[in-house]
Amino acid sequence: MEYKAAFSLQLKLHEHRLKDEIPDTLILLEHPHVYTLGRHADDHNLVWNETQRKINGVDLIRVDRGGDVTYHGPGQLVGYVLIKLRERNLTPRLLVEGVENLVIRTLAQCDIKAHIHPAYPGVWVGDAKICAIGMRIKEGVSYHGFALNVSTDLSYFDGIIPCGIRDKKVCSMNSVLGREIDMEEVRQILTCSAGQIFPKL
Repeated sequence: MEYKAAFSLQLKLHEHRLKDEIPDTLILLEHPHVYTLGRHADDHNLVWNETQRKINGVDLIRVDRGGDVTYHGPGQLVGYVLIKLRERNLTPRLLVEGVENLVIRTLAQCDIKAHIHPAYPGVWVGDAKICAIGMRIKEGVSYHGFALNVSTDLSYFDGIIPCGIRDKKVCSMNSVLGREIDMEEVRQILTCSAGQIFPKL
């Protein structure tokens, strides 16, 4: 799904969740190639110029989430998390920790040992980031979410300094395992894990 279409969908669902017209919701999808810049992003973290982005078929979109610049594209499982925090007694920090645990649990079931980095957000395998997390909470309901590299073409990260972190690398489930992993398998595992981390999601 195109990023702008997905963002529009999120805003509609956010409004419905505010009015209690829908329950807490998790959207899982993939995007075409796109770089997104968070509210406090530094444009100096864009490596490819407009011409290079056009040649490589990458859009550039500014968004209202936290965080710096990141990449979304085919082979990356993107999850948008719409949760009314007070109904689950969650603080923003606890919500992020829940999302981190969701990803770590999913990766563990795929034989990948992941962890939280003490200095940087997201989920890591060794010294490489495998999942970026960037969320926003508005009127007590979250949106945006996480981006898990499954079979992602990591060369597209060369066009940015991911999350503004200059001395770290990125990885994917494929690159860690040394083999192809099925996106639908990961999606199903993550969906089951979400029901355990966030019951009734």
